[in-house]
Amino acid sequence: MPYLTPIQTRFNDTDGFGHINNATYATYVEYARLIFLKEIAGLGDNVILAHLSLDFTKQVKFLDEITVSTVVKKLGTSSITLYQDVIANGEIAAKVNSVVVHFNYQTQSSEPIPQGVREKLEPFLELAIPNT
Repeated sequence: MPYLTPIQTRFNDTDGFGHINNATYATYVEYARLIFLKEIAGLGDNVILAHLSLDFTKQVKFLDEITVSTVVKKLGTSSITLYQDVIANGEIAAKVNSVVVHFNYQTQSSEPIPQGVREKLEPFLELAIPNT
């Protein structure tokens, strides 16, 4: 099962048209991504975002029930590619791909993902949806 993160919408997430602003989706998936990496893999302040892409499929309104589903698409030497769905009222509202890098902020360089972290993430790798 993918890792699910409930999202609470706020009125200031909306735009002049009454739906959730497109930039807010990035905040929702960032929150879900960081919770996933911390809760599952024990990663916290040692990752950095290298890539983010969002495809919007449905409008979302204030007070819609939102959940972000997270799986691992690929484990590289120092990078983790994630796939996330933003789900509103049971329907996919956005498809999101991101890449985070295991990063040492003191040396300002990437580092290999520790084996223990890889082992914690591998069950979520099997869940990745092909061609997303």
